Amino acid sequence: MTGESGNDYPLSEVPASARRGLLSTSMVLLGFTFFTATMWAGGSLGAAFALNELLWIIVIGNLLLGGYAAALAYIACKSGLNSVLMGRLCFGEKGSRLSDFVLGFTQIGWYAWGTATIAIVLVKTLGLPEWLTTPLMIIFGFAFCLTAMIGYRGLDMLSRIAVPAMLLFILFSLYTGMVDVGGVAGLASLTPTDSMSWTAAITAVIGTFISGGTQATNWSRFARSPKIAVIATLAAFFVGNGLMVLTGALGAMIYQQADIVDVMIAQGLVSLAVLMLFLNIWTTQDNTIYNFAIAGCNLLRTPHRQRVTLGGAAIGTVLAVLGMYEWLIPFLILLGTFIPPIGGVIMANFWLGHKGQYPRLAEMPKVDYHWPGLAAYAIACLCAWSSPFMPPVVGVMVAFVVYGGLIKLAKVELASKTAA
Repeated sequence: MTGESGNDYPLSEVPASARRGLLSTSMVLLGFTFFTATMWAGGSLGAAFALNELLWIIVIGNLLLGGYAAALAYIACKSGLNSVLMGRLCFGEKGSRLSDFVLGFTQIGWYAWGTATIAIVLVKTLGLPEWLTTPLMIIFGFAFCLTAMIGYRGLDMLSRIAVPAMLLFILFSLYTGMVDVGGVAGLASLTPTDSMSWTAAITAVIGTFISGGTQATNWSRFARSPKIAVIATLAAFFVGNGLMVLTGALGAMIYQQADIVDVMIAQGLVSLAVLMLFLNIWTTQDNTIYNFAIAGCNLLRTPHRQRVTLGGAAIGTVLAVLGMYEWLIPFLILLGTFIPPIGGVIMANFWLGHKGQYPRLAEMPKVDYHWPGLAAYAIACLCAWSSPFMPPVVGVMVAFVVYGGLIKLAKVELASKTAA
C-alpha cells in the first residue's frame, strides 16, 4: 500500500487519508465531461428537433447517463475501488482482463481522437501550413499526458483553473448566440432540417460519455463520502454533460456549427476560441489517458502507473497520426453497446452478490473466472447489439437481471448439493 500512495492506488483501495471533498471531486469530473465530441453529438440533435423536444431529450438522456454514473460512484466510494478493480470481483482474476481491455481500448480511441482534433483545428483556425498537422499531433499527444502522470493532484490543479474559465466562455458564447437569433422566441421559430427518432437521439446522448461514466469511478472513489461522490458525479454527467449537449445543439441551430470553437470563431471571438480549444481538449485528454493507465495497471498487474500512462500516450498518438479520428461515429456506437453491460454487472455484483458491502480486495478468494459475471456480460452485449430500443439502457438492465438470476441459480445448486 505504501508503494502505491504516491501513485493513486492503481491496484488497491483508496484509504481514508487520501479522500477528497466535494469541490475537488466535482472539478475533476466536470473537467472530464467538458468535451468537444459531446457538442458534436448535440449538433446532430439540434438539426433534427425543435426546441421543446430537444430540451426533453437532453434532460432524459443525461438523467439516465447521470443516474448510471452516480450508481457506480456510490459503489466506488463505499469500496475505494475503481471499475477495473471491481472487475476482479465481477469477472474473476483472469476474467477481469476482458473489462481491462474493453475499457482501456475505448479510452485510447478517445485519446487519439482528441489528439488529432486539436492539431487539425489549430492548423485550420490559425491558417498554419498543412504539413504541421502530424508534428502537432505528436507534440500534443505527449504533452496532454503530463498532468495525468502527476495523478489525481495534477488533474485537480488543472481542472480548478480550466473548468471555471470554460464555463464563463460557454455562457458568454450562449448569451451572444441568443442575442443573434432573437432570444427564445427566435430560437423556437427555427425548423429542423434533419430527422432522427427519440430513441436514436437519447442513445446518442448516452453513448457519447457512457464509457467515461463507467470509468469515472477512478475519481469518485477518492470522494470523502458516498454523498459527495453521487453529487459530484451528477453535477458532471447530468449538468455538465447536459450543458455540452445543449451548447452543441444551439450552436448547430443558430450558426450551423456544433463545436463551441467554431461557434466562437463565427462570433468573432478567435482568441477565446483557441484558449477554449486548449482547455476543452486538455482537461478531457489527461482524464482519458489516466483511465487507460488504471486499466493497463490492472491488466498487467503493475503499480507503475506513470510508465503505463506514457505508453498509452504513445499508442494514442500513433492512432491519431494513422487517422483514428475519422472513425468517431462507429466508435460511439461501439461504446454504447459494449461498455454499459460492464456497469450493469458491477451493480448486480455489489448489491445482489455482496449485499452492498465489498470485502477488502486482498481478502477476496482468488477465482480465475467468475462465470456468472462473464455470462451476464456476454448475454447483455448480445441483447444491446440487437436491440432497436436504447441499447445502452438495455445492456445495463439485462446484465443486472441475468447476473442476479445466475447467482441465485448457483446458490440453489450449492444448497441442493449440500443437502445431498
